[in-house]
Amino acid sequence: MSTSADGDGRPDNGGFDDLPELPELPDDWGPVVIPDDPAELAAEAARVRRELRREARHATWRRRLGLTSATGPGPLRLSLLIMTVAILATLTSLFALAWPGQPRPTPSTRTTPNQPSGRTLPALDLLGEDGQVVPLRSLLPAMVVLADNCSCVQELDAAVRAAPPGVTVVAVRTRRTEPEPGSPPPAGAGRLRLLTDPTAELRSSLQLSSRPETATALLVSRSGEIIRTVPALLPVADYQADLDRLPAAD
Repeated sequence: MSTSADGDGRPDNGGFDDLPELPELPDDWGPVVIPDDPAELAAEAARVRRELRREARHATWRRRLGLTSATGPGPLRLSLLIMTVAILATLTSLFALAWPGQPRPTPSTRTTPNQPSGRTLPALDLLGEDGQVVPLRSLLPAMVVLADNCSCVQELDAAVRAAPPGVTVVAVRTRRTEPEPGSPPPAGAGRLRLLTDPTAELRSSLQLSSRPETATALLVSRSGEIIRTVPALLPVADYQADLDRLPAAD
């Protein structure tokens, strides 16, 4: 090893003559400038660290999604994941559609207005002619006529005449009506009761629609079962058979 020419005892060329030569840098790197102060490289070092962290995160997610795998093809795992999500979404939709809601009536349970309804008369207390409370069920068996939208004098008279012994004809209105002066009472008026239902609770509880100048009749047995619902008061001949069997119906 040679010493420097100035005689200071240091190795010539700073002692780097014995070091191996460094490989040439790629041309596309351009000129490489090494600053005297390493702090000047802080910004560049931070950018490099951010890129390395971003690449590490991307690699982690690719492994989780099966895009890269050392044991098998990644796209297959991704396809299975997509199919699983699609199947779960389909099952969720089917479950929502099949969730039990209001039961729909079947042909075997539907009833027509002129057929037995299978319902019972509500246990209501209405107002009598004298303003006293009258339990509606105390008058059974009965033909209950909701006549709040109809005077129906002739129809009520025909119903009273046709009612067999033991069956009361009950006319229910939302307002108390006084008979016109000099008007004769219906035949068999002893079996006709006039009741007032101020809040129309009977009609609403049975969910019966109201139509102008139309009365709805209910043929009710002694036990309170509604044998037949007549939506519009028909001629007596149309419901006479059901009216006759009310005394014997339980």
